[in-house]
Amino acid sequence: MAVVRDLRVLLRFRDFRHLLAVRLLSQGADGVYQIGLATYVVFSPEKQTSPGAIASAMAVLLLPYSLVGPFAGVLLDRWRRRQVFLYGNLLRAAMATATAALMIASVPDWLFYVSALCVTAVNRFVLAGLSAALPRVVDADRLVIANSLSPTAGTLAATAGGGLAFVVRLVVADSDAAVVLLGAVLYLCGALASLRMAAGLLGPDPGAVPPRLGTALAGTARDLAAGVRHLAAPSRREAAWALAGMTLMRFCYGALLVMLLMLCRYALTSGPDEGLALLGLALGVSGAGFFAAAVITPWAAGRLGPGRWMVVCAAVAAVLEPALGLPFATVPLLVAAFVLGLTTQGSKIATDTIVQSSAEDAYRGRIFSVYDVLFNIAFVGAAGVAALMLPPDGRSVSLVLTVAVIYAAVAGAMARVERK
Repeated sequence: MAVVRDLRVLLRFRDFRHLLAVRLLSQGADGVYQIGLATYVVFSPEKQTSPGAIASAMAVLLLPYSLVGPFAGVLLDRWRRRQVFLYGNLLRAAMATATAALMIASVPDWLFYVSALCVTAVNRFVLAGLSAALPRVVDADRLVIANSLSPTAGTLAATAGGGLAFVVRLVVADSDAAVVLLGAVLYLCGALASLRMAAGLLGPDPGAVPPRLGTALAGTARDLAAGVRHLAAPSRREAAWALAGMTLMRFCYGALLVMLLMLCRYALTSGPDEGLALLGLALGVSGAGFFAAAVITPWAAGRLGPGRWMVVCAAVAAVLEPALGLPFATVPLLVAAFVLGLTTQGSKIATDTIVQSSAEDAYRGRIFSVYDVLFNIAFVGAAGVAALMLPPDGRSVSLVLTVAVIYAAVAGAMARVERK
């Protein structure tokens, strides 16, 4: 297979292997930590879970990506990236250990969330640093391959870490603190793995003098605004509408995820462990839908065009989401998880394609930074709205119908744009 051959070539670069090890350990630890945090908030027997608590957890996990992400590069151009990996992972290991201690001590929720927020905020710097360091460990001819395979391997590591967390929680130790401590150990391993690289290897170059911090931050804000203006031009109307539609579909997916968490915890199962197992199954089924979208979308978008494929995805979700969701039964919800995974990821791939083909190359990075912010804020906002609408057991007809209306509105709006 071409992928295996490309990976074998990249692994011949010693420093690439070391950087990849840091990525796999760091993102694997992220997967473990995030599942540990989620299960503590939702499935701890001693806690009375509420949609508001789930919304708070999602904010902790995602807001640092939205608020810190666009500006992380400004600081990364001032710090040695190897040191970011070393001290960032050491800090996260310490804070994850503190989070586990707070879980055991049953402290007020706000103190627990502060600790968790520190862990996830540092994560943005580590991930941005991993991408920025990649050109320093492979040659220019193989940079495109490395940019394709390295983040994919990191995503797989995070998924494997989440699966490991489920196994530890259900089989090895019935303790969320034990899961979080496992994440702390993996963060520590990521820090130690970074020591295999020289401190100055990954840049930035010592001779390069970056602009003053205030100037750089203001410039980043202006760049983001310029990206928005570029996308708002009449000639790029399809891209702007696709981005807006994808943001709304991400909102729908987030709201339904909160509902699924509450249903697994209270309505569909008899206890936290059974609910956690059902949630793991549902997320796995949704992940299968994401994979199916990656297989189907290139063919479907090639036949229909990416905009019309997005119309199909939103329309299918609008019809099947209430049909499968309103019974509030296990099997239909698992089918819905697959369908929504497929339609959401299919729409995202289509949106990426439309934006990439419509935007000028000089603006693409800024536009995708805005895209990333919108993507995560929509998810957090969905959790907040769901917290207001959901009853304690998660059965909300009004939320299911509201989401269906939003999907239908996206399908109608994109269909109108495609006709024009």
